[in-house]
Amino acid sequence: MYQGIYITANDRVLDQSTALVNSIRHYDPVVPIILIPYDNVYKETATYLQKYDVSIYANLDLVEELSIAVQRIFGKRFFARPNQFRKQACWFGEFDRFLYIDTDILVFDRIIQTLNYLDQYDFVCADYQHRGGLTNVFDQKIIEDQVFPVDISQQIFNCGFWGSKKGLISKTDLLETFAECAAHPEYFDFSQKVSDQPIINYLILKRIAKRINLVHRSLQPGNWAGSPHFIQQGSVLFDPRSQQPLQYLHWAGIRIEPECPYWQIWQHYRNLSQD
Repeated sequence: MYQGIYITANDRVLDQSTALVNSIRHYDPVVPIILIPYDNVYKETATYLQKYDVSIYANLDLVEELSIAVQRIFGKRFFARPNQFRKQACWFGEFDRFLYIDTDILVFDRIIQTLNYLDQYDFVCADYQHRGGLTNVFDQKIIEDQVFPVDISQQIFNCGFWGSKKGLISKTDLLETFAECAAHPEYFDFSQKVSDQPIINYLILKRIAKRINLVHRSLQPGNWAGSPHFIQQGSVLFDPRSQQPLQYLHWAGIRIEPECPYWQIWQHYRNLSQD
């Protein structure tokens, strides 16, 4: 079973990519990591990350094909950041099992072990997106039209950190789902300029039944940088509410810059490679 981590990046997020990969490598020197280019301006980042044994996604034609399909189906101006859909190349890449991680994340353990849950499930995530209800994913109309059950908000997840298995979603599945969603824009909440998250939630909740969000099992640590109560202990963050160290920290919706939450620990991992 060949498993590994996918990330998406371009040259604008070289520093963020470096911090993320530094954190991954700090806890796991050997896990395979593959970069899916976010756009065509990625070669500086790709070249730099080679020092960490990060390789480039092999089928760049397929990545471009997905980008063209998204624009053809939804139109060029439907999404604020349509290239976020390039991460869907994960389904067709090298790894039999994969973890996808956004570059505005740091990890604090051997994160690939999250995929152990795929022994029993087909999709794994670990976040508290559901606590916001339908916000940034669905409009209430998707419930009113009985597309999903009333309690579907408890199954919503953040698209920055998740894992699954190669081939569970086919290109046909993707294109059919995109077409369904494009036909019903009223079902989705794009009010805060999210892009792929509403559509990918629809895809997973419709087509993959065996799912697990790890935070539903028991009291788990938080993972959003907008939470002010985490305590830094060495090179990790600790959540006093769950009495556990964080598995990862996600700056979702927060610009990573001086004075942002947890800037000091982000700098620590970015500067593990001083060159």
